[in-house]
Amino acid sequence: MPKSFQLCIVIPCYNEEKRLNTTRYTSFLNKYNNIIICFVNDGSNDDTLKILTKIKTNFPEKVDLISMDKNSGKAETVRTGILHCNKTFPSEKIAYLDADLATTLEECLEISKLVKDKIVFAFGSRIAKIDTIINRKKIRHIIGRIIAIFISQQLKLTIYDTQCGCKIFNSELSKKLFSEKFISKWLFDVELFNRMILIYNREKMSEICKEVPLKTWIDYDESKVKLSYFFKLWVDLFKIQKTYKTRKIGLD
Repeated sequence: MPKSFQLCIVIPCYNEEKRLNTTRYTSFLNKYNNIIICFVNDGSNDDTLKILTKIKTNFPEKVDLISMDKNSGKAETVRTGILHCNKTFPSEKIAYLDADLATTLEECLEISKLVKDKIVFAFGSRIAKIDTIINRKKIRHIIGRIIAIFISQQLKLTIYDTQCGCKIFNSELSKKLFSEKFISKWLFDVELFNRMILIYNREKMSEICKEVPLKTWIDYDESKVKLSYFFKLWVDLFKIQKTYKTRKIGLD
């Protein structure tokens, strides 16, 4: 493998057998040479690992694969991948992206180009506009907006979409953000923003972050987050708010 990469993309995978589009991954990997994809299998009990192993076999220089023994949830899966990549593959930037490629690999790469100079973090945002294609199930969109508004108020930051699964970090920042385990398995994105506030202060967030409206986002299949979680997530949000409100020490 090359000594360093422009971008490392971590892909958390749990029972993704029916959602992994190998054609799209293959097309991207054939096109770019200075990017590495790290799949993290989160204890899947279907043929996910078999499919990922085949992709790695076809692209041994561009793909890495970690397989966890048991299911740990998205937060710890992403954290495991990022810690591994930071230790194993020197790269300028590191990202994580959902396995179904609701956000394309190409757009993730495009957004990553914004991470430079003062900008240490960029993320996709599912904002439906006349010139974008944002395909979300109506009920999930409504629930998502309720949650997003509440999170934005809790963070005291104007953010449209904290939960989009396309986020890119300066590699040095990622080492700080993912050094500790997360409180929530699914709302760890909110914790990431809280951790950045601890490091940079809320006033500087607009200077070091970029929220980018996605050109395309397609809801290909059922989310791994069940709708019933809507009634449980408020407990997670309360725990997150309580933890980071009382925390005085930064992560730097």
